[in-house]
Amino acid sequence: MRITPNESGANLSGRLDRLPVSSIHRKTLVTLAIIYFFEYADLNTFSFVAPVLKKEWGMSVTEIGWITSSSFLGMFIGSVFGGWFADRYGRKRAIMMMTLFFSVFSMLTAVAWNPVILGIFRFLTGMGVSAALINSSTYISEFFPSASRGKYQGIALVVGLLGIPVTGWVSTLLIGLGPFGWKFVFIWGGMGIVGVWFLRQLHEIPRWHVARGETAKAEAIVRQVEEQVRREKGELPPVPEPAYRPQAHREAKGYRELFKGKYRNRTLILAMAWIFQTLGFYGFGSWVPTLLVQNGIMLDKSLLYSTLITIGAPLGALLGAMISDRYERKWNLVASSLFIAISVFLYGMTVNPLFLIAFGFLVNLIERTYSSNLYTYTSEMYPTSIRGTGYGLTYGLGRFSNVLGPMLISLLLIEFGSFSVFAFISLCWIGSALALSFGPATNRRSLDELESGEEFRPYERTRAVTAMAKND
Repeated sequence: MRITPNESGANLSGRLDRLPVSSIHRKTLVTLAIIYFFEYADLNTFSFVAPVLKKEWGMSVTEIGWITSSSFLGMFIGSVFGGWFADRYGRKRAIMMMTLFFSVFSMLTAVAWNPVILGIFRFLTGMGVSAALINSSTYISEFFPSASRGKYQGIALVVGLLGIPVTGWVSTLLIGLGPFGWKFVFIWGGMGIVGVWFLRQLHEIPRWHVARGETAKAEAIVRQVEEQVRREKGELPPVPEPAYRPQAHREAKGYRELFKGKYRNRTLILAMAWIFQTLGFYGFGSWVPTLLVQNGIMLDKSLLYSTLITIGAPLGALLGAMISDRYERKWNLVASSLFIAISVFLYGMTVNPLFLIAFGFLVNLIERTYSSNLYTYTSEMYPTSIRGTGYGLTYGLGRFSNVLGPMLISLLLIEFGSFSVFAFISLCWIGSALALSFGPATNRRSLDELESGEEFRPYERTRAVTAMAKND
C-alpha cells in the first residue's frame, strides 16, 4: 500500500536502508559472527568426542546415532520456539537468552555420566543453538541495508564455519590432555556465553518496535544510529520517499498466519528448501567417510579425503557473500542446487581419488554458497510480526528431517548400494531447485516492499539507494 511521506513510522526502514555501512554495522557484524562461530563450534563438539566416548563408555553405534538425532530434534523444537519468542519479545532478547541457554547446557554436558544424560544435554543444547542461529540471521537481515544484507549474512557464516576446523584442532589438543580431556571440549563449545556481554550493546530492531506499534522507541533507535553514522561519515544520503507502508501494529496470529494468502506458498517453498538442504547436505557430509570405505578406499585415506573436501565450506560462504546481492538470490539458490546435484551424482560415479576430492570439494563449496543465500532469503519472506515464527518453523522442519534422514540413507545403502545414496541426495537438490524456482525475487527490495504484497517490479534505484550501495 502506497503512503505519504509524513505518516508515523513510515520512513524508518528507508532511513536505515540508505545509511552507508559504518562502525556500528561492523561492530554488530563482529558480535553476531562470534555467536555464529560458537554455534557451529558447539554443533560439532560431539562428533569429535564420540570416538573417545565409544571407547571409554563402550557406546554402541546405535547410541551415538541416537544422541546425534536427539540434537537435531532439539534443533527443531528450539528453532520453532525461538522464532516465536523473538516475534513476541524481541530479536535482541531472544539471541541473548538462547545463546546463554545453549552455552550453559553445552558446559553441563561435560558432567554427563552416561549416554542417556549426555543425550538429554545435547537435546537441550541443540534447542538453544538453532534458536540463537535463526534469530542472529534475522537480525542481520533486518538491521543491515537492503543492498548489502546478503553480503554480511555470508560474512557472518564464513566466521561461523571457521568454528568447525578450529573446534577440531582444539578438540585434538584437549582430548590429548588425558581421560577427562573430552569434558573440556564441551566447555569450549559453551564459550559462546562470552558473546552475551557484547550482545547487550546491540540495539533492538526498529522494525520490530514499529510492528508492535512502538513507533517512538523505533524512532529513538534510528536517530541514535543516524547520529553515530553522521559523526563518522559526514552528511548522510537523502531519505528516499517511502513507497510502502511498514506493517502496522496488530495482534500477532503466529503459525496460522504462515498458511494464509501468499505466505502459505512461501512457507511451503521454504520448508521444502530446508528439508531438501538438510537431507542433501548432512546425507552427503555424514556418510562420505563410510561410503568411501564401502567403495574400497582405506579408512586413513577416507578421513584424509573427507578433511580436504570440507575446506570448500568457508570458501563457499565467502563466495555466497560476494554474489548474494550482485545476482538475484532466488536464482542463485536454484543454480546452486542444480550444480550440487550434478556434483553429487558425479561423485557417486567415480572411484578416482582426485575426482572424489574435486567433486566433494565442489559440493561443500556450493552448498555453503547456497546456505548463505538461503539464510537471507528465508528472513525476507515474511512480515516483521511473523518473521521469526516463519523462519523458525521452516528451518526447524529441515532439522527435524535429519532425525529420520540417517535411517533412510542407511536403508538405501543396505538394500541398493552406495550409488542409490548419491542418487537420492542428487534428487533432493533437484527438488530444492524446483521448489525455489516458484519463490519471489527479493534483491535490493526493502523489507517493507516485500511485506506490501504488491507484485514484483524492477527496484526503483533512487539516489539514496545508489549512494548506499556505493558507500557499502
